[in-house]
Amino acid sequence: MITSSFYQELQAFLDERISVSMDVRHAHGEGFSYHENTPPDVVVFPNTTEEVSAIVVICAKYGIPIVPFGAGTSIEGHVLALKGGVCIDLRNMNQVPEINREDMYVTVQAGVTRNQLDELLEGTGFFFPIGPGVNATLGGMASTRASGTNAVRYGTMKDNVLALTAVMPDGKIIKTGSKAKKSSAGYDLTRLLVGAEGTLGIITELTLKLHSEPETVYAAICAFPSVEAAVATAIKTIQKGVPIAKIELLDDAMMRAINRYSALSYPEVPTLFLEFQGTVAEVEGQIAKVEEYARFYGASDFLWEKDAANRKRLWRARTDAAPAAMALRPGAQLMSTDVCVPISRLAKCIVDTQRDIEETGIIAPILGHVGDGNFHLTILIDSEDKEEFNRAKALNERLVRRALAMGGTCTGEHGIGVGKLPYMALEHGDSLEVMRAIKLAIDPQNLMNPGKLLPER
Repeated sequence: MITSSFYQELQAFLDERISVSMDVRHAHGEGFSYHENTPPDVVVFPNTTEEVSAIVVICAKYGIPIVPFGAGTSIEGHVLALKGGVCIDLRNMNQVPEINREDMYVTVQAGVTRNQLDELLEGTGFFFPIGPGVNATLGGMASTRASGTNAVRYGTMKDNVLALTAVMPDGKIIKTGSKAKKSSAGYDLTRLLVGAEGTLGIITELTLKLHSEPETVYAAICAFPSVEAAVATAIKTIQKGVPIAKIELLDDAMMRAINRYSALSYPEVPTLFLEFQGTVAEVEGQIAKVEEYARFYGASDFLWEKDAANRKRLWRARTDAAPAAMALRPGAQLMSTDVCVPISRLAKCIVDTQRDIEETGIIAPILGHVGDGNFHLTILIDSEDKEEFNRAKALNERLVRRALAMGGTCTGEHGIGVGKLPYMALEHGDSLEVMRAIKLAIDPQNLMNPGKLLPER
């Protein structure tokens, strides 16, 4: 419960950077999700790690729950203040203390956004490869273990965070990892906090790997007669060791959506969006191999682009997939969900899910990072229609249970939040108790983003 003495202690050093305005609280209680808005009692805007620490110390003293907040773009309800308390908005922590070209890393505060970092690195010869479909903060991306279209070649956030600074539940500031490329010293606390969704501590600073800009980049799209043919091409590409940078699948429903939204005229059939990077000789060799595989599985209508502007235009159709899908049903709410399965099971998982979608009668175009077995449903619903909402939730549950039965996971990159809580025990079994033991040891008062990631007993 928020008391006047608690509020006064916070206000003493935050001054104007504290708010109890209903509009501000409401803006911090939703995120980019279909979950009901659950606002915090207070929103604070620290400028430094030390201020975050001081806020956490006061919250621990009074037993007040804490919810970290980046850009509010998370999908599974990660920022809902389920037990009220204090929302710590890290937007003011948006500095980049160091770009080290020699050792190929960058150090950023947690409030730096993906687009901000991209702009800062432009012209340096380096780039950061992890990019979800929204302009998320890097602290939030680390907390949810985000990935994106480049994951098939460059991995996810867990593979690209070298070190971090975090504020623990008692207010202690810790630094994990190092600027070295590898280490075998002790528990890997960096990767424990990456993906913890703010339930163990608040990430305030990150040291990230940088990658050299490739000499040559080609993009391509190609249409297929079926989902099975498109996925078979992706599987062949991965199995043959082609170091493809991106390989994305859009089903026929999603292709119809982007044609309508972007005034394009692509064939409205399952389609792969591809990107190749490397030297000219490497890229040309990769293209020849993948085109051979694709032709074998019946692909047609190849379109290759090398020019940067044309490549950007081609990929814009893929990056606009979410708004394009939403435009199919104006006024509808987006229930976005994802699973990840072994790549050999991907085609069956998608085809069976398409059958479910048809039987359910809901609009739900599919797109996927098929190079690593991850795909998404963009389910469009009228949230006021309870019967339709329940049908959509049942569709999501069938998808998740199918993925788990295939040896996959309930989420490849969206995270758990509150939306995937019901499936944690089903996926992890007895190891869920080990996670609970870690949470209890680090956060005995259960103040850090309570109600997320770990289901209550």
